[in-house]
Formats: sequence, structure tokens, C-alpha cells
Amino acid sequence: MDAILDRAVREAGDRLRAALAARFRDFDLAEEALALACQAAVETWGRDGAPRDPAAWLYAAARRRGLDLIRRARTRNAYRPDPPEPVATPEEVVIAAFEPIPDERLRLIFACCHPALAVEARIALTLKVICGLSTERLARAFLVSETAMLQRITRAKAKIRDARIPFEVPGPEAWGERLEAVLAALEIAYAQAYEDAAGASDAAGLAEETLRLSGVLVTLLPDEPEVLGLAALIRLAEARRPARLDADGVMIPLTEQDPALWRADKIAEAAQVLNAAASLGRTGPYQLLAAIHGAHATRRETGVTPWADIAALYEALMMLRPSPVVALNQAVALGEAQGAAVGLQALERLEGLEGFAPWHAARGHLLAELGRAPEAVAALAAALELIETPAERRFLERRRAALQA
Repeated sequence: MDAILDRAVREAGDRLRAALAARFRDFDLAEEALALACQAAVETWGRDGAPRDPAAWLYAAARRRGLDLIRRARTRNAYRPDPPEPVATPEEVVIAAFEPIPDERLRLIFACCHPALAVEARIALTLKVICGLSTERLARAFLVSETAMLQRITRAKAKIRDARIPFEVPGPEAWGERLEAVLAALEIAYAQAYEDAAGASDAAGLAEETLRLSGVLVTLLPDEPEVLGLAALIRLAEARRPARLDADGVMIPLTEQDPALWRADKIAEAAQVLNAAASLGRTGPYQLLAAIHGAHATRRETGVTPWADIAALYEALMMLRPSPVVALNQAVALGEAQGAAVGLQALERLEGLEGFAPWHAARGHLLAELGRAPEAVAALAAALELIETPAERRFLERRRAALQA
């Protein structure tokens, strides 16, 4: 029974939480109700056997338990009841087969990215509720403390509840005001999957999912160049997946990968999408990011990485969307294009990245290039303190051991 319940929650949990949140307009209540339904399932299914439709059973049970929680809260005057429930259930509304957005998870992402919330709050809430990322993982992605991220998500949930913001799937006329947050949520979800070359983390499945969802978005919004840019970016990154691990399961950095292993079909698909974006005449950060990945992909044909071009693209990206991570990548590109001393100087000008493993790893690489082995070893040790993914850890340990030999 446990295996059936685990599979039902894994496959339908996001949909159930969203439908319950739509009913109660309270994410915390939705999560608590579903947890109670799962507890009931352990007892009931163990005694009577699993139902024919486990997800439907869980939704019905969670809805009943949510209503019980509301009734108890009413007696304490701690809950303000919603207006009467409409004839159509929220599940029917959220999961309806005929929708302008023809994909269940993408519909939920658009629903979560309500413009009444700050953009960063929309993104964090979407990644937490719809994509299932942990608060700790989100804090790393946003370069904030876990406490700060928890507060951000809590405030977003409270605003939806207290302001009675409708949790509904928007029509096409409302997509534009939500698109920035939708794209950012997909970008971060993919980045969380990509950072683990071995696919060993709980975010691994998001790589294939964001690849698929970005394709759905292209079909929905073929004249939005940034939608096309994100789709191209994900395809170019996924093209390198076959070359990211060696025979021992150790991560291979981009500069050392065998480009013959990169998937030519994904590169060609990305080039087609990126060319379509360029024809629309509106450049944005996702197109620049895709162009950077495209420049790396040219090594498959030329054997040479155009580092000067990549550094220039990062400079342009810093003007459009400045961030510490972009600045870090720009410093690495400068180190390759103009020498390790230039790269290290740019890297050490950055502030606030002491808790970010890639900063320490990049610093270790540049210090090693300059022959400063003891400092490089210390930098790699600092990176190892902050990173958990197995393939990346083994790569850093191998580099550190080579420097100590």
C-alpha cells in the first residue's frame, strides 16, 4: 500500500495541492489537508485495499479534512469563511480538459504567478508549490538565507489568503503580465536540475519537464522572443548532457567535455528557435543566455571556444539583467579570454558570494592556473563545504588531490 500511495502523491500531488488551494485559497491549509488525507490512506488502504483511483480518493479525503479544519477554526473565530462554493468544483476548473493552456502543470504555473504578488514571491511560490523544490534549495537558488526564503513564501501564501486572490487559470489576455515570472520559474527549475550532473537530486526530473514545458510555451506564444530564447537555452544545455559525466560518474566541466558527444539534434533545434527569436527584433536576457550557450556549441564544429565573444555577451547580459551569478560567469569568461589574472581580479571584486559554491570553485580554478596551489586547494575545500551533489563533489575532490600531489 505504501508504494501505491507514494506513486499517487508523486504523480498527482502537485495537481491535488493546486486544486485544494483553489478551493480553500490557503496553501498551508491545502498542504495540511493533503497530509491528513495521506495519513488516512495508510490506515484505510491497509485495511480495505487501495481504491481504483487513488488520486481521486486522496482529493475527496483531503477536501473533507480541509472542511473539518475550517469548521474547527470557525469555532475559535480564527478563520474567515470563503463565499459559498460555486457549482463547478475548483478541481474541475483547474484540471479541466478544455483550457487555453493545454498542459496541466503549465496551467498551474500561470495560476501561481498572480500579478498581485511581487515577482520574486511569485517565482518562489511556484517553485515551492508546483515544482516541489525545498525551501533550502530555493534559498540557494536566490542567494538568500533559508529563513528569508521561508518568510518570502509564507508572506506570499498569506497575501493570497488574506486578499482573497483567486487561484485560477488566466485567459490569454492575462498571460503577458505573468510571463516574466513564468519564464523565471522555469529557468530556475531547470538550473536546479542541471547543477546535478548525475541526476541524483530530488530536482533531477525537472530537466526533462522544463524542456517539455518550454516547448509548450513556444507553441502557445511563438511571437514572444524571450519564450523562444528560454526554449533555445534549455535545448542547448540539454544537448551537452551525454558528455557531462565520465566513466566513473565524475562531473566533466564544460571546457573539458568531448563535443562529439553533444547532441546535434538539440543544437540544431535550438538554433532554429533562436533564429526565430532574432527575427522578431526584440533582444532580451534569455536570448543572450541562449547565445552564450550557442557560442559554446560552436566548439563542436570549430574545435575552439570563442571566449572573447562569450565575455562580450555576458557584459551585455549584465546591462540587461545584472546579478552576482552573471558577474561570476563573466569573470570566468574573462579569465579564459584574457588570462587567469584578469579573471581572478574580476572574481574577487564580487561581493556576497562567499556562501556560493561556484564562486569558490571558479576561484580555485583561476588560482591553480596562476600556480598558486595552496590557495587553490583552500578554495576548493571551501567549495566542497557547500556542495552536496555527488558528481560535482567527486570532481572537486579529484582536482584538490591533483593540486596536493
